[in-house]
Amino acid sequence: MRVVIADDSVLLREGIARLLEEAGFEVVGRSGDPDDLMLKVRSYKPQVAVVDIRMPPTHTDEGLRAAQEIRAKHPDTGVLVLSQYLEAEYALELLSESAEGVG
Repeated sequence: MRVVIADDSVLLREGIARLLEEAGFEVVGRSGDPDDLMLKVRSYKPQVAVVDIRMPPTHTDEGLRAAQEIRAKHPDTGVLVLSQYLEAEYALELLSESAEGVG
């Protein structure tokens, strides 16, 4: 399974990549910002995108907006959203149209 990972923390991003690779996943892209994430999703056509909610430049909801764009433009790519913050409204916003392919 091809995966891209987006998190502005290099340590967390690389740690997730290592865990996934050791479990047999193919990590085809690592991104630190939403623009690079979208480029990698378009280029590598992953089956899953693991996305942090808070990303540069404002560290508010850029990752969430990227996840919504992935769902709209790349419906065959599942999205797993990660956050160290409990933000129920972000989850509800992402799931508002459909929960299919989202975690």
